[in-house]
Amino acid sequence: MTYIAFIVSLIIPLLILGPFFPDLIVSLSSLVFLIYIFKTKLFFYFTKKPVIIFFIFCIYCILVSIFVAKDMMLSFESSIFYFRIGVFSCLIWCLLEQDTKILNYFYYTLVISFLVLIIDGYIQFFTGSNIIGFPKAGVRISSFFGDELIMGSYLSRLFPLMFALFVIKEKKNIYESYSLGIVFILTDILIYISGERAAFVLFNISTIFIIILIREYQKFRLVTFIVALFFIGLITYFDDNIRKRMINTTIEQIGLTSNSKKSIFTPEHDSLMRTAYNMFLDKPLVGQGPKMFRLICKDEKYAVGVGPCANHPHNFYLQLLAETGVIGFSFLFSVFVYVLYCAYRQFKSMVLRQKRYLSDYQVCLLAGILITVWPLTTNGNFFNNWLMIVYSLPVGFYLHSIYGKNRHNICF
Repeated sequence: MTYIAFIVSLIIPLLILGPFFPDLIVSLSSLVFLIYIFKTKLFFYFTKKPVIIFFIFCIYCILVSIFVAKDMMLSFESSIFYFRIGVFSCLIWCLLEQDTKILNYFYYTLVISFLVLIIDGYIQFFTGSNIIGFPKAGVRISSFFGDELIMGSYLSRLFPLMFALFVIKEKKNIYESYSLGIVFILTDILIYISGERAAFVLFNISTIFIIILIREYQKFRLVTFIVALFFIGLITYFDDNIRKRMINTTIEQIGLTSNSKKSIFTPEHDSLMRTAYNMFLDKPLVGQGPKMFRLICKDEKYAVGVGPCANHPHNFYLQLLAETGVIGFSFLFSVFVYVLYCAYRQFKSMVLRQKRYLSDYQVCLLAGILITVWPLTTNGNFFNNWLMIVYSLPVGFYLHSIYGKNRHNICF
C-alpha cells in the first residue's frame, strides 16, 4: 500500500491545479480500497459510528434525489457518488494503520506546497502578477489558482493538518522549528492579503481553538500568531486597498455604517441565503433535493432581492436546509456539536489538571474539522468535489487517532 500512500499524498499539490486530478485520485484510490476491503474482509473500517452516520447521510441524499428532486439526474450528480469521500477518509486511516510513511508524505507535500504558494503569492502581491503571469484580481491575490480566488481557503483549511503533522513529528531540530515558525507567520499574513475574508475569519477561529487547547506548542503558535498580527496591522495601516477590502467594505456590507442597510455578510449573500431559507420553509423536512438550489432559486416563490440565483447559497447549513431539509441539516450540525463537546472536555481536563482528553495532534485535526462545520460564515458548495476532498483529509487522520490500533504511538 506504500505506493498508494504516496499517490494519495500528491493530492495536496494537485489541489492547487484544480479539482480534476485530485478527484481522479480519490475515485480510483477509493475503488482500489473497496476491492482490498472485500478481499481481506476488513470491514471494521466501515463499522464505526462516524462512518456509519456518514453513509446513512449519503443514502438519504440519494433517496431525496430520487423521490423529491425536481430533476433527478441533475441531483444525482451531487448525491450518487458522494460516499466516496467517506471511503477516502477510511483509506487514509487504513494507510496510517499499515505504514506511517504516509505521515512523511503528507507533511512534506504540505510544507512544500505552502512554501511554493508563499513565494509565488508574495511575488504576485508586490509585482502585480505571479511567476507564470497570472495577474492580481484587483486587490486580491490567488497565485497559481488564477481566476479561482481560493488560495486563502486552501491555506486556511489545510494549515491545521500541517500543524498536526508538525506536532507529532518526532525528530525536529531547532532550525526546523524556527523555519516552520516563519512559514506560519508568512501563511497568516498571506491569507489576510489574499483578500478572502471568510478564509481569514476561519483561519483565526482554528488558530484560537488550537492555542487555547494544545499544551506543548501553545507558546510557539501564540508567538507566531502575535507576530503575524503585528505585520497585518502594519499592512492594514499603510495599504489603502487592503484596508478598504478587509475593513471598510466589510463594515459597509454588513450594515454597520449609518447609511447602509443591514445584511447577512453582503447584500448578495443576504439574497441567496434568504432565498434558501424560503426553499427550506416550503419543504422543511426533506428539502428540495441535492443540487436543486441552482435550478429553482429563480422561482418567484422563493426568490428574495435582485438576482438571487447562483449555484448554491454560500452557506453549508442553509444549503442543506434548502436541499436536504432538517434531516440532512442534522447530520452536519451533529458534527459541529461533537467538535464543541470535545473542546469542552479538553478545556475541562485542563482546568481540573487532569489527563488531557485530546492530544495536541487531535486538537489540530479537530480545528481543521471545526472550520468545515463552522456555521457563521460564507462557504462554497457543500457537494463541491474540490472542497470535499480538502475537508475529508483531516477526517481520515482523526479517525485513525481514535480508532487505529497504533494510535497511541503514532509518530514519524
